[in-house]
Amino acid sequence: MSGLKRTPLFPIYKQYGTPRVIDFGGWELPVQFYGIQKEHEAVRQRAGLFDVSHMGEVMVTGKDAQTFLQQLTTNDVSKLEDGQAQYSLMCYEDGGVVDDLLVYRLSGERFMLVINASNIDKDVEWMRQQLTGDVTLDNISEQTALLALQGPAAEIILSKLMSATLQELRGFSFLPDTKVGGFKALVSRTGYTGEDGFELYINSGDAQALWTCLMEAGEEHGLMAAGLGARDTLRFEAKLPLYGQELSAGISPLEASLGFFVKLDKGDFTGREALLKQKENGVPRRLVGIEMIDRGIPRSHYPVYAEGRQIGEVTTGTQSPTLKQSLGLALIDAEYSKLGTEVWVEIREKQLKAVVVKAPFYKRDSR
Repeated sequence: MSGLKRTPLFPIYKQYGTPRVIDFGGWELPVQFYGIQKEHEAVRQRAGLFDVSHMGEVMVTGKDAQTFLQQLTTNDVSKLEDGQAQYSLMCYEDGGVVDDLLVYRLSGERFMLVINASNIDKDVEWMRQQLTGDVTLDNISEQTALLALQGPAAEIILSKLMSATLQELRGFSFLPDTKVGGFKALVSRTGYTGEDGFELYINSGDAQALWTCLMEAGEEHGLMAAGLGARDTLRFEAKLPLYGQELSAGISPLEASLGFFVKLDKGDFTGREALLKQKENGVPRRLVGIEMIDRGIPRSHYPVYAEGRQIGEVTTGTQSPTLKQSLGLALIDAEYSKLGTEVWVEIREKQLKAVVVKAPFYKRDSR
């Protein structure tokens, strides 16, 4: 795959299973090592290790950094304390989504943003266009590698390589300057799988050595290298959005059922007026869960019908590895979003029956 970017871990993929790589947003990344089903089950039951070094990291510094981020993002940055992170979104004036992201507060004048790989250039340009006051942006994506250790055994595995007590690290908190296996890292506890887990931000030059340390520490606990395929099925079951599917310039956070992360009462921010009108008037579309009644698997962009007309489309769908059911997320006209509503999904030129069901489909505490 000539012309594609590679992460620092690309050379060691071949040491794990039979890796299959794909073009993902201009990156040559592993979709699987041992098989999506096996990797999915490993994360749900034990632990999986993901190379997500393609993600973007941007430092935002300066005395006006917090004010700038309040205007730029939908969540309330002022609620963060040092060592805390939050999920947020950047919106256009019309309420469409530029990107979803994580905001890490290192200090009142120093923040790190984590953005989607395919959006790095677009996002950085958007941020530069919004710049005001004493604020500096530094795109550190190329020198930063990111490993994600996810699953019920993640804490015990990582604890072997750290002196810090991870039990005291709460969700959406982080250790800004710690050591993992002797390597300097920022360690956070967020995740994108519906399981407990940690993200390790490290210097790109340390990525291979730290990956190897983690795999060795996790061997007795069933740790498995995992690719993008399992990452997608895991986040799907937990109803965690993927930009380009559940979110886009044409889909607002309110339509995507992410209103909790839109703080309309915090003051002005880009897109607030459009989102306020949506809330007052009622969102025209809603993201819902669907379960197939007829035999068939809903896939991205399959049309969804009700009462003889198209009411939306599937954003993500699959045969759930955990639940063994054909499930989907669909963005449909709000009037059809009530639980139990029958809809029809067009699969191979046939309309097959489905029903609107509660999502997320999987929650860790429900096991």
